[in-house]
Amino acid sequence: MQTHHLYINGEYVDSTANEWLDIINPATEGVVSQTPKATQEDVDRAVTAARQAQKGWELTPNIERGQIVRKLGDKIEENRATFIDLLQQEQGKDYELASGEVDLAIDYFRYTSEWARRIEGEIVPSDRENENIFIYKKPIGIVAGIVPWNFPVFILARKVATALVTGCTIVLKPSQQTPNTASEFTKLIDEMDEIPKGVYNFITGTGSEIGNALAKHEDVDMVTMTGSIPAGTKVMEAAAQNITKVNLELGGKAPAIVTAHADLDVAAENITISRLANNGQACTNAERVYVHESVAEDLIDKLKAQFENKSIDNPRESTDADIGPLVSQDRLETVDSMVKNAVSAGAEVVTGGEPADVETGYFYKPTILQNVTQEMEVIQDEIFGPVIPVTTFSDLNEAIDKGNDTEYGLSSSVYSEDMNEIMRVTNELRFGETFVNRENFEAVQGYHAGMRKSGLGGTDGRHGMEDFLATQVVYMQYKNDKH
Repeated sequence: MQTHHLYINGEYVDSTANEWLDIINPATEGVVSQTPKATQEDVDRAVTAARQAQKGWELTPNIERGQIVRKLGDKIEENRATFIDLLQQEQGKDYELASGEVDLAIDYFRYTSEWARRIEGEIVPSDRENENIFIYKKPIGIVAGIVPWNFPVFILARKVATALVTGCTIVLKPSQQTPNTASEFTKLIDEMDEIPKGVYNFITGTGSEIGNALAKHEDVDMVTMTGSIPAGTKVMEAAAQNITKVNLELGGKAPAIVTAHADLDVAAENITISRLANNGQACTNAERVYVHESVAEDLIDKLKAQFENKSIDNPRESTDADIGPLVSQDRLETVDSMVKNAVSAGAEVVTGGEPADVETGYFYKPTILQNVTQEMEVIQDEIFGPVIPVTTFSDLNEAIDKGNDTEYGLSSSVYSEDMNEIMRVTNELRFGETFVNRENFEAVQGYHAGMRKSGLGGTDGRHGMEDFLATQVVYMQYKNDKH
């Protein structure tokens, strides 16, 4: 069994407390590794190392930082098989999704490296004679990167690659449930002499203790955190003590609106992909379907065929597995409770509706619920499991209103072959992302950001890069001898 260590100021070190967290394989329920439970003192050591390294890293030419970021992507590719296996082991992804996540992380490092020459300021005219106004974009400073358990490799890439290329140093904290891939990535950092000590630091522990300790640390300049609304609220409260900038990507409750003019085969296929990806554990997953009453029966039949065609198995042992385990026993119990509550309130199970019949692991059957109503828990609260509630509408205004009836605002989708309907829906939905006639997954050159309680700031592309930069304005007076 593997035992992890902290990585601070370019060296592997022990935690100041002799306490450990067990890492569980959700398919077998066996302990696969142990990671240190870091302390406030460990957080202080990591942040101090990052602060000491910040000035030198900021003064490193952008192009050199970009080359380092690209090399990190290359090194992940060299160890691709290891990352895929560790990801399946600690998080339960099927092979296709695990390999896709690792490949996307590789692509993200390479894409982000290209921004080294594109971090640009401005020169604007002054109202005064003999003056220019320079607007500089500079690294925000020390970044605390808090990574969730559902995409531990790709979201690590989002935080580390962006911080490094913009000239920030980083203290990375993976989820207490999925630190194995982050620990493997730290080995790649340790092998690279080009990265000065203290630029990257790695600590492990619980979010409630270590995540909040990072967020409230007076020497941290930005906290970038991906996770749930309650966790994001705690981080924001902690960061408020020092008016520290926060970048938050939180939960989602994505509506999928299917109109009477939709291609139902396209809708059924892509809603299935969008609901069952990562076993239903993604913030962008389709979480509820609003389908026009005239085509509802046909769509539900097609969804049922798609859902019942999915095989459930340990993804490390079966390359044919479509559905792997949920991340924990708690998650399994929460999903099952939400389904039972919906049925008690009048919903009908079309397929699934219970944990899978397996000897070990936290597996739940792909589930479709119909006859749900807007006030039900499964419509209002994030399920984060392979369950899709379906309800009908008679008028497009009704669908849009119900789609917007949520505290979340991350992702959404619409299925229609009528461009007028598409334009209306995309203009009136209040979500950071809307996908049209396709699955819910973003592009690295886009902008992944939410509205309402789904977060602040965003990631990916030029707009995501700007969150890691601070703006300095210089008013430059000069002498003019002609006067």
